Formats: sequence, C-alpha cells, structure tokens
Amino acid sequence: MATHLVYADAQGRIYDHPSLEMVGRSGRDFCRIPADALIPLPPGSDLFVLPGRRPVGYDRRRRRLVRAGERKDLPADAQAVAAFMAPAHTMSYLAAYNTEPQAPVLPLFAYTAVGWRAGRFWVAGWRSDPDVRQDIQLVDCVQVERGVRRRLAAEPENRLLRHLSHCALTSGCPAARNLFLGRWEAPLPTSPICNARCLGCLSQQEQQHFPAPMQRLTFVPSPQEIAGVAVPHLLQAERAVASFGQGCEGEPLLQGETLESAIRLIRRQVSRGTLNLNTNASRPQVIAALVEAGLDSIRVSLSSARSEYYAAYYRPRGYGLADVIAAIRAAKAGGAKVALNYLIFPGFSDQPAELAALTELIAKTDVDLIQLRNLNIDPDYYLTGIRWHDRERPLGVRTMVTSLQKTFPRLRFGYFNPAWRG
Repeated sequence: MATHLVYADAQGRIYDHPSLEMVGRSGRDFCRIPADALIPLPPGSDLFVLPGRRPVGYDRRRRRLVRAGERKDLPADAQAVAAFMAPAHTMSYLAAYNTEPQAPVLPLFAYTAVGWRAGRFWVAGWRSDPDVRQDIQLVDCVQVERGVRRRLAAEPENRLLRHLSHCALTSGCPAARNLFLGRWEAPLPTSPICNARCLGCLSQQEQQHFPAPMQRLTFVPSPQEIAGVAVPHLLQAERAVASFGQGCEGEPLLQGETLESAIRLIRRQVSRGTLNLNTNASRPQVIAALVEAGLDSIRVSLSSARSEYYAAYYRPRGYGLADVIAAIRAAKAGGAKVALNYLIFPGFSDQPAELAALTELIAKTDVDLIQLRNLNIDPDYYLTGIRWHDRERPLGVRTMVTSLQKTFPRLRFGYFNPAWRG
C-alpha cells in the first residue's frame, strides 16, 4: 500500500492525495522513500504547513515526480507539509517541496517528510533512543506547576530557578519540566554570551530572518544559585543528570571559573548523579579544569567532522575544529565520558566524505556515544549558508549509522545524555 502525499490548502487544512505518493528529500535531491524507512507519527510530534513551499509527489503509474500546479488535483497554491518529530526520534528524509522566490526563511525546526496511509500519518525516521524522559504522555503540567511553586518557595531569591520556571511554564522546555518534576535530566544554563555564531542558534540570531524560539539567559548565576538547583535534583532524582549548556544560553565554557566553583560546591554536598556539560568544546584547558573539579561527562555539538563545513555552520570566534578535538582528548584523559551531539541533516551527514571524516575523528578521540539529533534549520538556508558543494550519492542516514556501529562495536548510539554515574 502506497503512502500518500499530504499537502495543505491556503487555510492550512491538510489533505492526503489519493493517487500521488509521498516524496522525501536528501540534500537537494528528491527521492522515493522505502516503506521500511517510515514509522507512524510519534505522539508529541507536530505538523507544520510550510509557507511559500509547494509540495512534490510521485506518480507511480507515470513514474515521475509531480509538482503543485502540474495537475488539476494538486493546485498551484497547495502548500507543503512537514513533521517535527517528538524527542528521541531521528529523521532519515526531509520533506520535499519547491521553494518560491519570495518565500520566508523557515523557523528553527527539523522538517521531516510526512505522508498518510491506512488512516494515520507516517514519517521518515526512527526512534533512536528508548529513553522516555521527554515523552509527552509522561508530562503532567499540573504537577510541573506544583513543582515550580514548591522549588521557588524553598529558594525565592534564586534567579536561576526563576529563569527555569519560565522555561518550564512558558517555553515548554522538556528538561526544565523534568527538573520541577524531580526526575531524570535537569538543565543548568549559565552563560549569556557565546564565542560562536551558529546558523541555527536557538536563542540568539544576528539576522532577523526568524525569531529565536527560546529566551536567552540574561545573567551569570552564582555558584550558590547553580548548586541550589543541582543538589536537590542529584540527591533525589532517578537516573539523575544535571547539565550545563542549554538552548537558552550561549557557551558555558566562557564562564569557566563559575562552573568550576559550582561543580566543587555541588560535589561537596552530593556524590550521586551525573554532572554533564553540553558544549562547543572550544577551550580544552577549561574542559580539563572542569573534569578535574568533578565534571563527569561532556557532550560536544558537531554539525560536521570536516573543518570547512564545521566553520561555516558554527562561525567560531577564536577557535576551530582542532581545538574541539583537543578538548575531547582532554576530557577523556581526565576520565570523563564524551558524547558527540551529531546534528543530522539527510543528504549531508550521510555523504561518504562526511562519514569518512567522522570515522577518523571517532578513531582519534575514542568518544563513548553518538547522539543522533536532528538539525533544526531551514534546509535551503543551511545548505546555502555552509556553501555546500558535495555531489556524491548519499549513503542513507540509517546506513551511515550501521557503518559506524560495525566500525566501532563498543560505541553507543542514542539521543539523550546518559546517567553515567549512579
């Protein structure tokens, strides 16, 4: 049974096309999607209508792609539809569409191919981590509100708690919600500044193509405020993790002295739980000092293992990919676990040259985990911004992962930061 193309009318109402098959996108190319690459739309996912984007389907009888306006039953003003999958899922194909000349840049989400079959939506991706820590059906908003009131009553002067209460109640941040529910991974944002200018920065955009989806932290919390958030969580939460480096901040390594003091203060009060740092890994010496102070793990953001494309996406100030590799080695030398937050973009991440570079990086650094995170960005804005010029045939995202698993049998794969320490 074919999986039908879905599209929207001018009012945003979504339809499935009775005779056209859904199409995916890999890099800049459109392609049919194998049936075994599709899963039912996960609970907690969203559907987006894409302004200025016209859908593309596949006519199986005529064996050709069909664009909006080429047939009467797919009108010229039809709008493309994409899915934003729930956390713990990784996409394998992007939504396929033609972009009109004056179309706006899309907001910072991942745009997964979506279709309709047997009475339900299907998406091109898979569940890459069985951990349920951000599953929407496990979030009780009433309990979140109670947790916020309880924690703020205990520490009314803690600015970091007040910031995180906004993240939980207004922004819907899953990590902040879990903090106030007293479980799993809690966020510890610390830095209002950054030494990179990422094309897909979630909290600050230099050019006003689209609004940042998160409100950036405006202050540097004290070590006491940080410990006030972290210690109760690490003492009580199941599989407890507390992580510096969140979407609502810049780069935490720029607050190295504050982090080092906070880590020492936390570890004087609690030995259980994992202290983690999500980072661009731009400062190897700071990483080494934090690990010596008691940091258990780092997660390093990586869009590409090739210097050219790495620099084009992150636009780093005062560091480069060589510093990142040095920081990973410093963390490993100190006994910390290291994960790569590898930002998946179908058609780019699975290029043979990219896989070769990533394989070399892993072999050099002996990282422990690859987190398969979707890159949240307008696909055309991204490829133009990094000046992408590869034309090799992509391997497929699942094939790329399988290759890494065979090359590195002990390498873990997932989506979330593990609780490395009990």
